[in-house]
Amino acid sequence: MERRKGLTKLRPQLGVIEAMALSVGIMAPTAAMALNGSLAASITGTAVALAFLGAVITIILTSFSFIEFSRQYAHAGSVYVFNGISFGPRLGFLSAWGLLLTYTAFTVASTAEVGLFFQTFLGLLHVNIHWLIPALVAAGLIWFLAHREVKLSTRTTLVVEGLSVLLILVLAVVILGRGGAHGLSTVPFQIPKAGFSAVALASVFGFLSFAGFEGAATLGEETGNPKRSIPRAILAAVLFTGTFYLVISYTQAIGFGTDAKGVAAFAGSTSPLVDLAKTYLGQTMAVAISLGATVSAFASALGTGLAAARLLFALGRDGFGPARLGSVHPTHASPHVAVATIMSIAIVADIILVEQTGANVFAYAGTVGVLSLLLVYLTTQIGAIKLFRSLGRWRGAQPLIPLIAIVLLGYALYSNVYPIPAAPYNYFPYAVLAWVLAGIVIVLASPALVTRLGKALSAIDQTPVDRTAALEEP
Repeated sequence: MERRKGLTKLRPQLGVIEAMALSVGIMAPTAAMALNGSLAASITGTAVALAFLGAVITIILTSFSFIEFSRQYAHAGSVYVFNGISFGPRLGFLSAWGLLLTYTAFTVASTAEVGLFFQTFLGLLHVNIHWLIPALVAAGLIWFLAHREVKLSTRTTLVVEGLSVLLILVLAVVILGRGGAHGLSTVPFQIPKAGFSAVALASVFGFLSFAGFEGAATLGEETGNPKRSIPRAILAAVLFTGTFYLVISYTQAIGFGTDAKGVAAFAGSTSPLVDLAKTYLGQTMAVAISLGATVSAFASALGTGLAAARLLFALGRDGFGPARLGSVHPTHASPHVAVATIMSIAIVADIILVEQTGANVFAYAGTVGVLSLLLVYLTTQIGAIKLFRSLGRWRGAQPLIPLIAIVLLGYALYSNVYPIPAAPYNYFPYAVLAWVLAGIVIVLASPALVTRLGKALSAIDQTPVDRTAALEEP
């Protein structure tokens, strides 16, 4: 029995910065701003920065519940524990089931995105290559890194994402220093002629740029003093990326120009950062930016692969699937079987979709992941209200924060399903629904699993961090 416990225990080895790196890596700010700004511009015109501001506010409100949960619980299962304690083991399992789909789909999407961006990078050098080749190489490297100690993966994520962000900031300084195309102005933050409804719709693309901000919560068992470190990591990740998105969305709008011609060029660009780099700094910087987007996508795929593996590990350890899913590598202390499972799925999915473009694979898998993620976020907000009011931790106006988040998240979900999108996007909500129904069948058909999950949840330390003591710590 002692041997089994030893083989199912993760090793605390990370600090706040490394935990934050996972959340930042999943969001992949460079890769996000490589396309999402143009998508927002195609709807809201000049007011791209205003749309991203709405997304920043939404995510800050949404993150409040995740931060509170992370102060209460430190567990690799993340929402599995958060909503499992709030609603019981069945909904806890379904929350993890939904987030598992999200992180796995994002791993498929991001490995394809690596292939897409590297294909673009080589194209600038007049070299042609199919996107699947670099995508599979990236998946193999991610498998290797995720199999080893998590510290190696998080530090790799921190370095590669940090370098790509630095490149984008250099471009932003040059564009803003030159006053953009027509001078600096507040136009990107003003309500456009299309009205506020267009801003609200475009903010969905800003929101999608934050998908996965809660990823650090899956490192709850691998971080020192997790009930203090994980909340700080999530908050720092949200504030850092939020600031970055606001600066870069504004820079892109100013760089292309706020007149009709500039807006049309921005909205029609499939590589806005590369196009701006060509205009303001030349071909060499455009090549560097393209490479930066590639490594950012790699960091995202690494982050989602790590998070998916830890969710699957947590469920496997508590009784779901083969027992080996809940095992830990004796040397590297990694959930190596869960890692192998997730990365095998990603590789097979990319190979199956080989006839599609890398952009299509990214869009298809990413959309499926986001739809499932929105359901998980909504459930977690409701769970936080239920739990923390019952514990007496939330009084007065505090529950209003997740309530406002629920409204904003609900609108984001609605905007993704209605008006009914064109094929194949109209099928994706049904794919997510089928996944949810499969999870429901599992918990209804496996009362023994529910019992095991319930016992595991009841054994979790539910002592919240002492905020006063935490503030006094050096």
